[in-house]
Amino acid sequence: MDPLNPFAERVLDLVERIPPGKVMAYGDIAEYLGEGGPRQVGKVMSTWGGGVPWWRVVHADGSAAAPDHLRRCLTHWREEGTPLRGERADMRQARWDGRSADFQ
Repeated sequence: MDPLNPFAERVLDLVERIPPGKVMAYGDIAEYLGEGGPRQVGKVMSTWGGGVPWWRVVHADGSAAAPDHLRRCLTHWREEGTPLRGERADMRQARWDGRSADFQ
């Protein structure tokens, strides 16, 4: 495994701060950090994301990171009360903008 780099540390720190019931898209994370892009965030999550609430990081349309993660994502989302639209996070209601005051 690649060594953890400063960008990866910032991504993982932000993912740990996403409140239960909220999600961020890969691009949201890159935009919030002001560096990288969705693919770079995805690389971090696929390499080191197992120790953080990875189910809170989704595609821009609210879908799970990978089709084989869908069942586990749905379980976590339902446990946390994440607003859903079918089998996707409802991005209008569930998207977190990175402000801690956004806890509901």
